[in-house]
Amino acid sequence: MKKAKVFPVILACILLSCANKGVGDPPAGTNNQSGTAPGFNADSAYAYVEKQLAFGPRVPNTTAHQRCGDYLIGELKRFAAEVYVQEVTLTAYNGAKLACRNIIGSYNPDAKKRILLFAHWDTRPYADQETDPAKHHIPIDGADDGASGVGALLEIARQLGRQAPAAGVDIIFFDAEDYGVPEFEKATAYTPGSWCLGSQFWAKNPHTPGYRAEYGILLDMVGARHATFYKEQTSMRYAPRIVEKVWSTARDLGYGKFFINAGGGSILDDHQSVIEGRGIPSIDIINYDPENAHGFAGYWHTHKDTIDNIDKETLKGVGQTVLEVIYKEQAL
Repeated sequence: MKKAKVFPVILACILLSCANKGVGDPPAGTNNQSGTAPGFNADSAYAYVEKQLAFGPRVPNTTAHQRCGDYLIGELKRFAAEVYVQEVTLTAYNGAKLACRNIIGSYNPDAKKRILLFAHWDTRPYADQETDPAKHHIPIDGADDGASGVGALLEIARQLGRQAPAAGVDIIFFDAEDYGVPEFEKATAYTPGSWCLGSQFWAKNPHTPGYRAEYGILLDMVGARHATFYKEQTSMRYAPRIVEKVWSTARDLGYGKFFINAGGGSILDDHQSVIEGRGIPSIDIINYDPENAHGFAGYWHTHKDTIDNIDKETLKGVGQTVLEVIYKEQAL
């Protein structure tokens, strides 16, 4: 499954402006109180996925990881977010010290009613689902597992920067989600706490003291062709109302073929940290394949998790659904 142990933090808070301009976009800074969601541009989201992959595998302590993090910070600034960066050294299951960053972009920061959107931006340092052991220690591209959720949220951030919704929205790119114990470590028992290091840290040390949100939505592996998003069990246990809100919105928009009206597996993922650590009811939109023993697509944690799997129609279905949910929220 997906899957803290944490050490000191250096918190850097960066303010910014400068919205991105696109053809057909309304003037920057438009205050959208109508409840009508802007259009989600799947071409843009796809380009954001490609850009992340161009850096290489985003494994902590690598140049690719550093450069991609800088890029994400720059994009959130460009999309008119108030940006916070949590720089922290996290400890991996094997004792390795990981230089990590949780990257947060806040919109309408003074709004009391807040919605939290999040994804992980790191990639798996191992390809432990490969059949060839010689490939196990080669990091994966993580096109779907990581980059797709971030790409969708960057496009959502672009829209938020141009048309402010009534509710406040916080977008978090969590680090070190995918550094859990690999399956080839036979001597190491399954350790849930070795996954989701960045979100576990944030849950104990939020970017603003006492942070609260009405609910959270996690996007993880949301870009695959023919993806199917079942109702994940942890989400249904802690946030059934939000699951129904999102799934019914997807059906109303014509994306029911992606959002399946049936239960799926229970996934250890970043939403669990947010639920347990902050008490925020959160759901996981994640591609689930009931035909696979591990519940994920066949390319999961292999070197086949490439841009070839990413489909603009799927990105559109997820992104437009989330935008619709956000813009229907009314201020307190």
